[in-house]
This record gives sequence, structure tokens and C-alpha cells, in this order.
Amino acid sequence: MSSTRNVPFSPASLTADGAAWLASAEPYPRSAQAFRDERPTAPAVLSCGSVFDVVSAPAVFGRRMVDQLWEEGPGSGPVAMFRGRMLLFATPGTAQRLPSLLRWEEFGRAGDVPALLCHGPGDAVTVPGRSGTDALSGGRWLVAPDTRNPWLPGAEVLLWAAVRAARAAVRISIFPHPDQDAKVYDVSRRR
Repeated sequence: MSSTRNVPFSPASLTADGAAWLASAEPYPRSAQAFRDERPTAPAVLSCGSVFDVVSAPAVFGRRMVDQLWEEGPGSGPVAMFRGRMLLFATPGTAQRLPSLLRWEEFGRAGDVPALLCHGPGDAVTVPGRSGTDALSGGRWLVAPDTRNPWLPGAEVLLWAAVRAARAAVRISIFPHPDQDAKVYDVSRRR
């Protein structure tokens, strides 16, 4: 039985501790923090790989993944929406491990899981500003980091969420099953 949790999807604002955590990913955290303090609504570019990795999913599929994480799993780490993509913050190493896990599970080939962009060492992502929503990019925090050490899901947790989200997407169809009018005979009661 799953316990339904309240998914915090109203636009959230970064706390001071959350902003400090994000800035800690930069080589010069105090400069990054000062820039964000000066321009709180401006998007920021953050380095991935040392403090966090980011998995970027198409908006609808990413929403399904986050729903799975909150409804039947451990919850999510920070989540942002930026330019039509859902950005899920994950433990360092996830960007390297998740694609191989998807290939191993054969979900990358089957097309069940859409292209997940995994950002790790050497990559950078653009995230929304500290507060409110950015009208131009549609960027906003859905689950804003609120501590200096937020919980982050790993590759296995995100794999599980992606597989469940893909399976849930398959079950939802507006078209009738192709064999709906087929005659089915119950052979279990044969004499």
C-alpha cells in the first residue's frame, strides 16, 4: 500500500541555506552567492559534478518521475523547471551511472523512457533565480533546496522512478486496446 505524500509543486523560493548550498558547487562560492544576492530573480549557471549532478527530463515525463518519487518512494531532492525541462538534482556520480543502468534495463532502446540529459563533471546547468518565476524562460523552483545539505536521490532511485513513470505512461491511453473486440474463450472450465 502506498502512502500518498503531498508533492510540494507550488513555486518555491530558495532559502538562504539553499542558496549557499547551490553556491558551494562553484569554485568561488562567495562570489556566486554575492551575484545571486545582487540579482535574486536572475537565472544562475551552476557547475555540476562536485556537489550534485542534474538529470534533465522533458517536462511531462519529469513530472511523472517526481510524482513517483513522492507517492511511492523516498521523495525528491531539489527540483526546478527551466525552459520546458524538469531538472532533478541528484548525488554526484548519477550522470555517469544512470545512462548505463537505463541501457542495462533496456529502456533506452525501447523508447519507453524519453531522452534524459545527465549533467555531471565538466557540465553546467542554468537554474531559476531565488524567488518567483521567470516569465521569459518559465523557470521556477518546484522543490527548492532549503538546507546546506539536502537529501539527493542516486542513480538507482532515479532509475526506479523513470521505469515506473514509463510504465504509468503506457497504461494511460485514450485509444481502445487493439484486441478489444476479439472473442475470448474461457478454457479453464474444460471437462
